[in-house]
Amino acid sequence: MEEFIQEWLPIIGQAVVETFQMVGISLFFSILIGIPLGILIVLTRPGEALENKVVYQILNLLINIVRSIPFIILLFFILPFTKLLVGTTIGVKGVIVPLVVYTAPYIARLMETSLLEVDKGIIEAYRAMGIKTRQIIWHVMLREARPGIILGLTIATIGLIGATAMAGLVGAGGLGDLAYRFGHLRYEVDVMYATVFILIILVQGIQSLGNRIAAKLKKE
Repeated sequence: MEEFIQEWLPIIGQAVVETFQMVGISLFFSILIGIPLGILIVLTRPGEALENKVVYQILNLLINIVRSIPFIILLFFILPFTKLLVGTTIGVKGVIVPLVVYTAPYIARLMETSLLEVDKGIIEAYRAMGIKTRQIIWHVMLREARPGIILGLTIATIGLIGATAMAGLVGAGGLGDLAYRFGHLRYEVDVMYATVFILIILVQGIQSLGNRIAAKLKKE
């Protein structure tokens, strides 16, 4: 065990840092895109405040198209676009674009689900009082949907961790790259076990944290 720690701890530590970088940066941009997109697709639905059939159908179609493509295929499919935006297709920097393209529509759909669960009666009551739509979005819809939003973001984060592992196949770094290069190609079984163990701990920790925050918000 001591020999394993001395030999592999720096490498595993670097892989963990790269995974956190990929997840953190990608999640940040995915939230910036996904949450407004989710709000827009709710508000442009038939019967809603900003009803627009064309916008709603286009957004709905785009989200469905992106979500129907497995990440590993999307990763290769948008390589030219990634190269154009960030100048590279490898390493942590090169995988951020496909991770955001993959995760943002997923967050948008989770946001849509959470917002649609908000009691329509509450929203209609505020509209009847003449409250503006943007204030209803911030003070009513988002506030009432907070537990669902947190759980949705938790699910999206866990999915993002899985995507970063697949990104290791193209040299993106992180735990996926470590497991592929050393655990698979070089048959370092101990490294594979360590990688799986770390991923389990990460997922369990994130899920537990998300559940606790959602439960706390639900009581408020």
